[in-house]
Amino acid sequence: MTVSSSATQADTGPAEICAEHLHKSFGGTVAVRDVSFQVARGEVIGFLGPNGAGKSTTLRMVTGVFPPTSGRASIAGHDVVREAILARRNLGYLPERTSLYSDMAVTDYLRFVADMKQIPAREVTKTVTWAMGATGIEHVSHRLVGNLSKGYRQRVGIAQAVLGDPSVLILDEPTSGLDPEQVSDIRALIRGLGDEKRTVVLSTHILPEVEMICSRVIILAGGRILAVDAPSQLERRLRPYKEFAARVVEASDVLLTSLRTVDHVAEVVVEAAPADEESGAEGTRILVRLEHGFDMRREIASKIVDGGAGLLELQPVVMTLEEIFLKLVGETHESQRS
Repeated sequence: MTVSSSATQADTGPAEICAEHLHKSFGGTVAVRDVSFQVARGEVIGFLGPNGAGKSTTLRMVTGVFPPTSGRASIAGHDVVREAILARRNLGYLPERTSLYSDMAVTDYLRFVADMKQIPAREVTKTVTWAMGATGIEHVSHRLVGNLSKGYRQRVGIAQAVLGDPSVLILDEPTSGLDPEQVSDIRALIRGLGDEKRTVVLSTHILPEVEMICSRVIILAGGRILAVDAPSQLERRLRPYKEFAARVVEASDVLLTSLRTVDHVAEVVVEAAPADEESGAEGTRILVRLEHGFDMRREIASKIVDGGAGLLELQPVVMTLEEIFLKLVGETHESQRS
């Protein structure tokens, strides 16, 4: 099953990244199959998939590292194969395995990268200083790269990606192998870079990163795109109803019948619930399923209160990105077996 939005480009502006029918084979092994997507200017998008899904291979084609077997990709309107130099001037790329020169000081390494990017000599000092400030590595600028922690090496990798202030950033597994504090720091850094209206693609298999940073997701498995959309829209497509959970002191048949009379309610389901930790009262959890597009919390609450059932809690039940991901991947595996 493939779930995609009606348009693979967001409404925030023209496409800064465009992939059209990308396909990549290594000998007899197909790594990526007919992948197409667009990312709009200023958008922060998550590129999701299990290990081996084809994420890194796709991004290497988009960045011009690998030529596609077929299809094409462009950055800021420039074909990454036919106009490679122009495309790369608009691109900052942090590969999954960043090549850093461990025997160089941070400043020297970034000046070297600036030279490789053909940044004018008169602008190098200013550009390097800005990149170190943006990534929080000024205080380690004179240390050897090889003597830094992995978290700071990742920051140096991101610093080289933002040198020259490119309009597009592609970050492949930027928090891989980091401890929780380092992960939190890198997430905050990426969020800040996105706030500056750059186009950011964040490739990861860590779902909370995407939930906290990205407005849309592209989900891959088996080298194919399964879905392109906002998580909230994916949930709407994958679940037939919107759900609200009400926890009450007493769920009578009269109350359940009353809830079923609320407009747009499709189903009412009763589940056992744990005791309320604050009041100590036993509760019953009621799932009220409604047609999508309607929020009837006020009416549901009124029915419960007026019926004297003792309302303890009422909140929407939202699918997590992990649940969405597992459902999509599971349906794909099921269709492949059949």
